[in-house]
Amino acid sequence: MAEHAQESAAPEELDAEDAKIVTLARSARARTGAAEGAAVRDTDGRTYAACTVALPSLRLTALQVAVATAVASGAEGLEAAAVVTDAAEVSADSIAAVRDLTATAPVLRADASGEVAGVLS
Repeated sequence: MAEHAQESAAPEELDAEDAKIVTLARSARARTGAAEGAAVRDTDGRTYAACTVALPSLRLTALQVAVATAVASGAEGLEAAAVVTDAAEVSADSIAAVRDLTATAPVLRADASGEVAGVLS
């Protein structure tokens, strides 16, 4: 399991592409009522959204699912990721999934309203 990354303050204003992945993460969470929603943007600009999987035989964070979907679609790296959660931090397992693919992609942590609370880089 990866160590927890340092979270910095949210930017004053998100660029349009980062705002898009926050919106996709919010939508995934709201659509399913899951604990978390996540979205990633790959190095080709494609986006992938997902929610938490909580089955008796399979448990994945929303970000793990989004990264897995990107990899299964042929993504070779990530530009950015976003997680919508009520938690005070993004789980180490979620961060590890992003870092497996890209060491430097920022991970935006947002609340249910879409307000970014912090950025892990």
